[in-house]
Amino acid sequence: MNYPVNTSPADILCVGMGWFPKTPGGLNRYLYELSHHLSKQNDRIELCGVGLPDATDSSIAFTNLATPHSSLPQRLWSSQARFSQRQMQTPHAINLHFVLYSLPLLNQLPKDVPVTFTFHGPWAMESKQEGFGRCNIALKQWMEHQVFQRCDRFIVLSKAFGQILHEMHRVPWERIHVIPGGVDLQCFQANLSRQAAREQLGFPCDRTILFTPRRLAHRMGIDNLLTALVEVKQHVPDVWLAIAGKGKIKPQLEQQIDQLGLRDHVKLLGYVPDEQLPIAYQAADLTVVPSQSLEGFGLILLESLASGTPVLCTPVGGMPEVMTPFAPELVTETTSTDAIAARLVDLLTGTIQLPSRVACHEYVRQKFDWRAIAPQVRQVILS
Repeated sequence: MNYPVNTSPADILCVGMGWFPKTPGGLNRYLYELSHHLSKQNDRIELCGVGLPDATDSSIAFTNLATPHSSLPQRLWSSQARFSQRQMQTPHAINLHFVLYSLPLLNQLPKDVPVTFTFHGPWAMESKQEGFGRCNIALKQWMEHQVFQRCDRFIVLSKAFGQILHEMHRVPWERIHVIPGGVDLQCFQANLSRQAAREQLGFPCDRTILFTPRRLAHRMGIDNLLTALVEVKQHVPDVWLAIAGKGKIKPQLEQQIDQLGLRDHVKLLGYVPDEQLPIAYQAADLTVVPSQSLEGFGLILLESLASGTPVLCTPVGGMPEVMTPFAPELVTETTSTDAIAARLVDLLTGTIQLPSRVACHEYVRQKFDWRAIAPQVRQVILS
């Protein structure tokens, strides 16, 4: 659906989670970068979330809804009370990003202001796959339903998640707008040699390096990647995998690394600060995203490619929509360990040629630059 372009400066009220990089995560990074790019178009942005900075950003106003470490009932009660004190009482448009903190605000949303929900993922479905209890999942499904009923239109980052939104929540396709995520090309760029990047981070300078920045959860597929690495090192003996991220399955991964005899081939880096992430991408020969389910888009793909490093991903969610137009051989046949191992061996031994650093960066520059993505988002929000 095409809407008329609104070029006048506008007041846009956003509801998210936390503030990046203080609170890392794909949703928080997305909203952080979207907010800044919208503000550069002279729009006035107010962000409501939990644990936001006390001071106003140079171009963005904050309403801190709650303290992040308070109990859930306290956060929800506080969110409702503090939202009433927001600066923008009558914005031109409202953009919601997270169900939990949107729910207690619904009765305060102005009736005549368009409400757009940016659907980053099926919250209840993700919780089910990560082993949450039945009551927890049912409550999240109810919350999703309540919030989505109040929204006029939706933005999804991929057709794959548009399909989930359509099938699970019965949202008509005419209310769903597919706009991919963007990447900040001033932050992620190929401005270091691989050797220089490795020296800065203390990575091995004489080994083949794989990199995966992932939350340590089962559906991210890191356990499958570790198993695949056993086969890979038979063909590429010097291979070294750097895993960035935190999560509840870290002890299981450490045990798996020991059991598979991979202690000399794998390094769990823990949380990598945002300023080091572009360096880590550039230090690697290849980034690997072995997700097993519910990968709605994969901002990691854009970050790595923008940094000049090719990415191998599984055929999950929206990732093939990003990679197939550029290099279909960088999408594995299936999500299985064997498929991941086989494609890694082909890429690392030269059987399949990896794209150049220049080609990787140029693809992202042409298709996913935030300077082109943000106006598309703005057009839908302000329609």
